[in-house]
Amino acid sequence: MSRPLVALACVFVMGATGVAAQSVKPSKEIAAAVGSPDRTAANRARDRYRHPAATLSFFCVTPGQTVVEFIPGGGWYTEILAPLVKRSGSYVALVPPAQAERTRVMLASGAARYGETQVQTIDFKTGASTMPAGRADVVLTFRNVHNLLMQDDPAVAARVFKAFHDMLKPGGIFGVVDHRLPEQMDTAQEKSSGYIKRSTIVRLAQQAGFRLVGESDINANALDSHDHPEGVWTLPPTYRLKDVDRAKYARIGESDRLTLKFQKVL
Repeated sequence: MSRPLVALACVFVMGATGVAAQSVKPSKEIAAAVGSPDRTAANRARDRYRHPAATLSFFCVTPGQTVVEFIPGGGWYTEILAPLVKRSGSYVALVPPAQAERTRVMLASGAARYGETQVQTIDFKTGASTMPAGRADVVLTFRNVHNLLMQDDPAVAARVFKAFHDMLKPGGIFGVVDHRLPEQMDTAQEKSSGYIKRSTIVRLAQQAGFRLVGESDINANALDSHDHPEGVWTLPPTYRLKDVDRAKYARIGESDRLTLKFQKVL
């Protein structure tokens, strides 16, 4: 019972709208994990855009939790999360089966810092996951929901969100960071630009059984126009246009991002 209660204490500090929007001061453990000299210089250089300490604090992450990260890619957040929960919690990478071996190699490369980690899989075609139901305290996805919407099968996102819900404990937290598509822009852009509307994420989460309990502008970027030749990949760190207008996109920085916190209803 103790872990859900900790999450509840973090979540339910509500404003007049009933949705928490304030920032949360990072714990000493999160601050230490983010400030670790073991992190690569290239990853640390992205902190000014990704605000990991404030983001993880907002998502109520603590060292004793079982934390599931959906598709960690090259391990930007893994480099923070795995050491954070190494001693008293558990880090789980959740990936499609085709990415499992690559993810194991990535985790093994940092084994001295990460300790014991897990790789669990999820099948986009069925929503089936090897992650046991009701085991996770927190499920986090950083810039991956838009990839679900870009799949050929339009039901993929709904299946995966339902799987997230199933693997969480009652009261568990589902944290989402993704590229923001303003509500007034064409929803069709979600299929190709990498940007996604708040309303789309909220709809998917609510349909899966989650309740929206917090949102923050931690990762917002007012310089982003949300309309680039190669979508979000025009901006750093990808620079898909290579040297074309590179200085312009460097001044914008990384994309404008939503930061939404949901809870599995008790």
